[in-house]
Amino acid sequence: MISTSNLTLQFGKRILFKEVNIKFTPGNCYGVIGANGAGKSTFLKLLSGEIEPTKGDVIITPGQRLAVLKQNHYEFDEYEVLKTVIMGHARLVEIMDEKEILYAKADFSDEDGMKVSELECEFAELNGWEAESEAARLLNGLGISENLHNLKMAELSGKEKVRVLLAQALFGNPDILLLDEPTNHLDIEMVEWLEDYLINYSGGVLLISHDRFFLDKVSNKIIELENKTVSIYSGNYSRYTKLKAEKMAALQSSYEKQQTYINKTEEYIRKYKAGIKSKQARGREKQLNRLERIILPPDSVAFNFFAFNPPPECANRVAELEGVGKEFADKTLFRDLSLLIRNGDGVSLVGPNGAGKTTLLKILVGELTDYVGKVKLGSRVKVGYFSQEHEGLNVANRLLDELIFEYGFSEERARSYLGAFLFQGDDVYKLIGDLSGGEKARLAFLKLMLTGANFLVLDEPTNHLDIPAKEAVEEALMTFPGTFITVSHDRYFLDKVTNCTLELRDGSLTEYLGNYSYYREKKATLAKDKEDNLNNKSKAKDLLMEKMPTLKKVKQRSAADKEKLAQKIEGEIAMLEYEL
Repeated sequence: MISTSNLTLQFGKRILFKEVNIKFTPGNCYGVIGANGAGKSTFLKLLSGEIEPTKGDVIITPGQRLAVLKQNHYEFDEYEVLKTVIMGHARLVEIMDEKEILYAKADFSDEDGMKVSELECEFAELNGWEAESEAARLLNGLGISENLHNLKMAELSGKEKVRVLLAQALFGNPDILLLDEPTNHLDIEMVEWLEDYLINYSGGVLLISHDRFFLDKVSNKIIELENKTVSIYSGNYSRYTKLKAEKMAALQSSYEKQQTYINKTEEYIRKYKAGIKSKQARGREKQLNRLERIILPPDSVAFNFFAFNPPPECANRVAELEGVGKEFADKTLFRDLSLLIRNGDGVSLVGPNGAGKTTLLKILVGELTDYVGKVKLGSRVKVGYFSQEHEGLNVANRLLDELIFEYGFSEERARSYLGAFLFQGDDVYKLIGDLSGGEKARLAFLKLMLTGANFLVLDEPTNHLDIPAKEAVEEALMTFPGTFITVSHDRYFLDKVTNCTLELRDGSLTEYLGNYSYYREKKATLAKDKEDNLNNKSKAKDLLMEKMPTLKKVKQRSAADKEKLAQKIEGEIAMLEYEL
């Protein structure tokens, strides 16, 4: 598969990786984690050969095919969607092009015939005749409907392009898959489809993801990038957190024991260095100088201090929807929706992409007014809205100005708040429009905290955040004494912070009184009950058909006998249905 030998990458004086020696074995799925800036994407680019290391080597087993999830969403704009997927297998496309050129020759020679024959054999070995059907299957699984398959990539939305490029990486069953954030722009159902695909995938996988639920499902190894080193842990993400905690506890214990030993030894040396035990003191000094000191890793700078101020009290009935509907020119999103959110609830709103989740949130906060029905907020309810597009941020402002102008803060106070959210030094002079997605999310959370809201409406609040930042948001919401409703594809997050799940599907709302896992279990149970009911009805019908000859004989008997026998048979059938 892939291995590294003394892999080192350095930019100027900054060392990103130093002498990394690691072997990735076939049949495993490695989840690559680390804080933003740790070098996760860079590490995958090193493995794929996209960038060259400063020192060391990347070794790929000869004859194995490596596929990478492309990050340039415009690279294939001139190609059709189906063709773009097939282009994930470079050799197959090369054969197809060679065949087309040879077959088009006017002076087709015997030599050409031999070459075509060789190409056709290789084409068949690579499953070329099934290429289009396989590409279509992958696209359908990722929510790219057949009416889009023959369009040019340039005609697709950005989110659709991401899914096509994921299908491209998966196409042709490569030996090695390198996937950088493969769940981006996938709804939960598509993520679950990808989970099933990777669980049953026979090759080796290295993937970067901040989706902890996804990592738990698909990975059996965790690669952690931290402090210029690459560490490997056996098991999924939950297992990693346990092993990492145990490792850090053991390291802390060893450090403390060593410090105790060092302090005692230094005290002995100071006490006896000039006395009758000077020889022993010098000996201990030499031992101390040779001692390999345990160094604790520096505390990572993490977004872990985020907390909402206690919000003001409000009515128990925080928000109500009555008969709410929304239509666009060519589509009805939903109609006649009714909903009650009570004080203290933590509500998740789930459903497929395009169901209208974000639209419903915008109606709830008053950003959309062209709808039917009624929306009522309770007394003393103050809404705080976190938009996934961060429309509330003025992109032309500097960070410092955003707080000074909007809240009337002094520069010192504004700097203090920004510093708490990891904007330090000259960072405060950055234009908001130049910030990364994660930086914009941090700024949006800072402003949300400053609103003093008691009802939070959150649209994809964990997008663009690394795992430590997600954990900080989770802790803040778990201790928040107010009410919130959130749309999120982060199932780990939903499991941790919510106590009620609303599914928006096919224009209607269904309520489940539990977190995301409870909702999935309940849906699975209901689906099984429905299937069992259908099976029972089918079995009852079969039993009835078995009794039909007896029923026909009844017709030949007297009226009294007919009635008596018919009652007996009906009783038997009823009993059988009950037993089923």
